[in-house]
This record gives sequence, C-alpha cells and structure tokens, in this order.
Amino acid sequence: MIRQLFTKDGYVHRIDILRANDAQLVELSKSMGLALSLQEMKKIQDYFKKRGRLPSDLELEAIAQSWSEHCCYKSSKYFLRQYVYNIAKDKIVAREDAGVIEFDEKHYYVVALESHNHPSAIEPYGGAATGIGGILRDVLCMGAQPIALVDPLFFGMPDTKYEELPKGVKHPRYLFRRVVEGIRDYGNRVGIPTVAGQVYFHKSYTGNCLVNVGCIGIVEKNKLVHSKVKRPGDVYIYAGGRTGRDGIHGVTFASEELHEKSEEKSITAVQLGDPITKEPLIHACLECNEKGLVEGMKDMGGGGLSCVCSELAYEGGCGAEVYLEKVPLREEDMKPWEIWVSESQERMLLVVKEENVKEVLNIFDRWDVEAVPIGKVIEEPFIIAEDGLNLQREKKKWIFRCQMLRKCY
Repeated sequence: MIRQLFTKDGYVHRIDILRANDAQLVELSKSMGLALSLQEMKKIQDYFKKRGRLPSDLELEAIAQSWSEHCCYKSSKYFLRQYVYNIAKDKIVAREDAGVIEFDEKHYYVVALESHNHPSAIEPYGGAATGIGGILRDVLCMGAQPIALVDPLFFGMPDTKYEELPKGVKHPRYLFRRVVEGIRDYGNRVGIPTVAGQVYFHKSYTGNCLVNVGCIGIVEKNKLVHSKVKRPGDVYIYAGGRTGRDGIHGVTFASEELHEKSEEKSITAVQLGDPITKEPLIHACLECNEKGLVEGMKDMGGGGLSCVCSELAYEGGCGAEVYLEKVPLREEDMKPWEIWVSESQERMLLVVKEENVKEVLNIFDRWDVEAVPIGKVIEEPFIIAEDGLNLQREKKKWIFRCQMLRKCY
C-alpha cells in the first residue's frame, strides 16, 4: 500500500508524503513506528508541500522523536503550564534535564524524577535498570554528582489469578520481582544507593505498572552546567557506550497504548543498560566539568542523537552539524536513521571549546571511556546530519514545533 512512496536516495529513502492519502499517512506512521496521529501526519505533509520537496526517512524519524509524548508532553503540557510550572518559580534555579534548587551558600541540589513504565511492562528487569541509568544521566547533565536514588513503584494485586490477566500482560508478582532486581543490580554496580521508595498494589495497575525513578545530586554553584550550547564553533563530543539497534523507537513506543502483542512488536525498543560503563563515564564527565572544560552537556536518552544534538543547539539559539560516520557503532550496516534515533545507553554529549578538545579526550581516555568529536555548533538555524553522501537539512524550529493538544479529561 505504501511501498511505492519510498525511493532510495544514497543511504536514505525519500518518502513521497506529498501525494499520500489519509489511509497511506496512517499506514506510514504505523509501519515506521512513528506513533503520530493522522492530524500530525497531515501537518507534516502540509509543511513539505510548502517546501516543495520529499522528506527522508531520517527526517520523519527525527520529527516523530521530538513530537513523542515522552519528549514534549503534548497531551499534558497545557495542564503542566497552568498548574505546575509556576509553583515556587522564584526558588527554581534551572528546569532542564533536572531541576536545580539552592542547597546552601556554595551548593545547589539537583533533582530528577521520571517513569519507565512501558519498557518495564514488557521487559521488567531491563526496563527498570535503564530507568535508573537514565535518571542518573539527567542529574549528571547539570554537572552534579548523583548521590542517591528513590523508586516509587505501582503494580497490580500480587494475588491476581493467572486466568484473570489480560492477554500479553505479565503477572504482577513477576513484574515486581524483576523490577526490584533491575533497580538493585544497576544501582549497586554503579555505586549509587537507593535510599527511599514506595510499593503500592492495586488492580488498576495490572495492565500497566508504574515504575518511577528519581535521583538527587549535588553541585557547587560555580560548576552548574546547562543543557545548551554557548557559541558557534564549539565541538560536540560523544562519550560513553557505542551505538547499536537497541532502544530504537523507545520514545515513540512509550507514546502508544500497550496491547497483547507489545512485547513481540516492541521488545527492541527497550534499551540495554551497562552500569559498568556508566560508573567511569560519570567520573570522566565530572572531572571535565571540575576543570572548567564543559560548555554544555546532555545525555543521549529519549530520541538519542536526534534529540540531544537538536535540543542543545536549539536552547542556545544556534544550529549544529553532525557527522554520522564518526559515531562509534556496535553493529555493522546501521542505517543513518537508526544511528540518529537509537537510544543505546550510557552515552553523553559534551559541548567543548575547540582548544579544549584534546584535553577532554585525554580525560576520557584515562578513565577508559570511548570519546570522539562528532560535530560542531553552527550559526545558521539548521540541524545538519551528514552521513557521508547525503545532508539531511531541516530548520530546527520545525523539529521543535511540537503540537500542544488541549484535551478535556
């Protein structure tokens, strides 16, 4: 039905979204794992019609990441702005990857909290473990040393009869045991203790457990780092684990409803954690920050390189040029779009002045952590992903024009 819309163009495919009908737009979203509604697909179609060109698969994937529920809170942002964002606004120093509030005269404390529900529902050990890994990185992004974890957990009733479980749903006792094991093993191996938590059982959580992960860190006031670039010419340095196919479509999968075939269809969307790599990565990033070598920093979490490269540049009022062929890969023959949106774990992106690149790379080398320059900050407002033959150019304003859907509940 939609195969004729795809045309090979070097390492990417051009997609003739311009002449696609509504049914084909829905099928495109479904087959590519974009998790976008017909309304959103038509908005993308209208945009490229005005520009008179066909988008690549990389561009559609990038838009889907930024427009996912996970990345832009499109169905809840209205309520967050109305009821949450103004609470204690005068006390909040920064609200970026994590929240920052004054602790004493010399320090800020940094707090982050998020959920890892969908991944934990289909692969509870890995889903919970990578939830811990992600929340640690969110605190690290701000230049802070993570010091403690907290985990409020919600499951279905432990005495639920197996015959009462909906198709495709794992038993609450199994989910409970494996989630706790994932949290325990990752936290212990990275050396950050879990100091508090909560466990609640109710039948309403049978079909979708809630696995909340929180982290608190501490940073000297003059060492606080922001998740944005400062100036054109600075260099993007990729540090940490290699990029593979695990975690692809993690954020778009998290935007969909779970169903009986979710595990079969979306198991590859669950990331693979590696706390042994994370521990030296934390130390290396903190050492770079302690020496004043970091201009900006962000973790490669939801949406992978697609989101981190774009968000850092966008928040700093700049663009970025990224060379996909320089990204360290764990698997051969990865397509450009797979590299761009992979959510492989234990990866950070540092923004560094060109004159400090060598020293930063030496620090990571001493900690036995792989690090390599993969791009640079540019003045023009474009995110450019170069794959050796093709340049995927798109205005960053478009990528971040996330719809805010006002709904009545």
